Amino acid sequence: MMLQSHSRFLLQTLLTRAQNLDKAVELDYQWIEFDDVRYHVQVTMKNPNILLLSVSLPNPPPEAMSFDGLPLGAIEAIKTTYGTGFQILDPPRDGFSLTLKLNFSKVRPDEAYRNSLLTKLASIREVVMGAPLKIILKHLASRTVAPELDRLVAIMHRPNETFFLVPQADKVTVAFPMRFKDSVDTILATSFLKQFVEARRAASLSSAPSCSWSPTAPQELEGAPKETLSANAGFVTFVIMPRHVEGEKLDRTVWNLSTFHAYVSYHVKCSEGFMHTRMRRRVESMIQALDQAKPLEKTRSMNKSFKRLGFNDANHTNSK
Repeated sequence: MMLQSHSRFLLQTLLTRAQNLDKAVELDYQWIEFDDVRYHVQVTMKNPNILLLSVSLPNPPPEAMSFDGLPLGAIEAIKTTYGTGFQILDPPRDGFSLTLKLNFSKVRPDEAYRNSLLTKLASIREVVMGAPLKIILKHLASRTVAPELDRLVAIMHRPNETFFLVPQADKVTVAFPMRFKDSVDTILATSFLKQFVEARRAASLSSAPSCSWSPTAPQELEGAPKETLSANAGFVTFVIMPRHVEGEKLDRTVWNLSTFHAYVSYHVKCSEGFMHTRMRRRVESMIQALDQAKPLEKTRSMNKSFKRLGFNDANHTNSK
């Protein structure tokens, strides 16, 4: 199961607001989604057609490419994706990395167009956090390398964590240091990643990017800061070729790479939950078997009867 590129709660909030523009309702929603991305939606009674969407991203580590708290190319990606339908507020709301202003009165009334636009807006996370990766993979599609990039590029994808890219004209190598806080998660993730690599060898997946796992940092990460190479679940490496980013494949590849750690974490937690469920069912069946068990009745001696004798009976017996 792959993660959806749009925020379901954000999309539902936007669609509900668009369908009730005639009602002056105040909205003030805040929530946090995976990888510590925080959203804030505001609509006031005074301006019911104006919606403000603020997004807070995790603090980028020193090695990651970022400008004013946003990944490289994020502003340009927003302008390209959303056109003139949105306004970027500068500075953003306090405590947030980005604030967009949407005026519903300027959106075409066509329902299909409106829903498509709001779905794109609900995918703001993909647009912003995938911007630097998209720049690199766009150059790969044209078999070039962006001149302003270093040999080893670090991109933030989780709080204070990065993954690395080695861009070349004919391929891009992507390496993920896999870290988990819980020891059980670490064991499950290591097993999952090994099986993930084995599954790639299937004939049906021959056109997928090549994938490898190693307990130590691959050679491509030579020169990376030492503190970024601590990975208790090993390193996963993908090799992306130009055919993997052609046409519509580009956005899907960007999203899958950007959320790879979250994808692994999701399946690790599902596996852990499945095992706990199986264990509980097993214990319940054992308890049920014990409850149904009955002790064996005491066997009686065959052809024997016992009678309590009184004092007089005993004397009579002895006299005989």
